[in-house]
Amino acid sequence: MKNSNRSPYTLLSGLLFCFFYTWSSAFSLISLWLSQKIGLRGADTGLLFSAIALTALCAQPLYGFIQDKLGLRKNLLWAIGFLLLLSGPFFIFVFAPLLQANIFAGAVAGGLYVGATFFAGIGALESYTERVSRILGFEFGKARMWGSLGWAAATFFSGMLFNINPNLNFWMGSCSALVFLLLLWRLREVKTDALSQLEYGKPGNLRFSDATDLFRLPRFWALIVFVTGVSVYNVYDQQFPVYFSSLFSDVRNGNEMYGFLNSFQVFLEAGGMFLAPFVVNKIGAKNGLLLSGLIMALRVFGSGLAADAVTISCMKLLHAVELPILLIAMFKYITTRFDPRLSATLYLVGFQFITQVCASVFSPLAGKGYDTMGFADTYMIMGALVLSLTLISAFLLTGDKSRTPYSMDFKKGENL
Repeated sequence: MKNSNRSPYTLLSGLLFCFFYTWSSAFSLISLWLSQKIGLRGADTGLLFSAIALTALCAQPLYGFIQDKLGLRKNLLWAIGFLLLLSGPFFIFVFAPLLQANIFAGAVAGGLYVGATFFAGIGALESYTERVSRILGFEFGKARMWGSLGWAAATFFSGMLFNINPNLNFWMGSCSALVFLLLLWRLREVKTDALSQLEYGKPGNLRFSDATDLFRLPRFWALIVFVTGVSVYNVYDQQFPVYFSSLFSDVRNGNEMYGFLNSFQVFLEAGGMFLAPFVVNKIGAKNGLLLSGLIMALRVFGSGLAADAVTISCMKLLHAVELPILLIAMFKYITTRFDPRLSATLYLVGFQFITQVCASVFSPLAGKGYDTMGFADTYMIMGALVLSLTLISAFLLTGDKSRTPYSMDFKKGENL
C-alpha cells in the first residue's frame, strides 16, 4: 500500500472499528436485555425485530442512492455518526420506558432508531469504504476486518457489564461514537475525478432512473433469490443468546459465556476478513457466494441438532468463516456484474434491503416458532430454506467468465 493511501485506510478502519463497537455495545445482547430485564416473550421480541427490519428496508434504498449521488462526500456519514452518539440516551431514557409502557410504541421507536442507525448505516459505511478501496488500491476486507475487531472488543466485556448494569454497555457505545466523529473529522475526501475515471462517469450525474433500471435486469433478481436464502443468518442470530444461555444451569453464567463466545467468534471473523479476499479471488465471486450459503446452511442445521453448549458453540463459530466470504464475494459480484457507480445502491438494496425485507417477514415467524416448537426445530426449518435457495442460486447467478460492458447493460437492459 502506498504511503499516501495509508491515512484513508487507517481512518476508515478506525471508523469501522468504532461503528461496530457502538453497535455491539448497544445491540449484541439486546435479546437478553429484552427477555431478562424488560420481560418480553419470544413473539414480542420477534415483533420488535420486524419493526427494525421494516425501518431499515425503508432507509437502505434511500441511503444507497444518496451515497451514490454524494460519491465520496461525507454528509451521510456525519448524520450516521450523530445517530450513533445518541445510542446510550436513546436505549436508557427512551426505548426502555416505551417498551414497558406499550410494546407497540416501543417497537416503533426502536425500529426507527435501530433500523436507520445500525442496519442501514452500516451499509452506507461499508459501501463508502469499498469505493475508496477500489480507488486507492487496498483490499476492502482488510479495512472491514477492523469492524469485526470492534465488535469483538465490545462483546468481550458486554456479558460482564450486562450482569453489573446493562446501561453500562449503552454508555460505552456512545463513548465509541464520539471517537467515530473525531475520526470522520480527520478523514479527507478523495477527489471525485479519480472516482469518475474508475466508474464510467461522475456520481452526481446519476439519475433515479439509473437505479430503478436495475429492476429490469434478470440477474438482479437472481441475486435477490440468493440473498433471500442467506438473509436467514440475521433471523438466526436475533434470539440465539436466549437459547445459548438457557443451556446453562445458571443464566448469569450463560450470559457471560455468550459474551466470551461472541467475542472469540468475531476475533476469528476478523482473521477471516483478512483471508477472504484471497479465497474469493481464487474461486470467483459466484462460487464465493455459494460457498458462504452452504456454510450457513451447515451452521443453522448443526445448531438444530446440537444438544449441548460445546457443540452449539462450534456451530456459532462457523459464522467467522461464512460472513467474511459472503461480504467480500458480494462486493466483488456487484461491482463486476453491474455499473460500479451504483455500488452503494446495489449493496444497500440488493443485499441489505432484501435482508431486512426477509427479516421483517421471518422474524415474527421465527419468534412464534421458538415459543411453540422450540429453538431446535425452528433452526432445522431455517437451515432447509438456506440450503434450498443456495442450490437454486447455483443455476441463477452469473458466472465469472460471462460479462458485457456496463454501457450496453444499461442501454439494453440485457442479462449478462
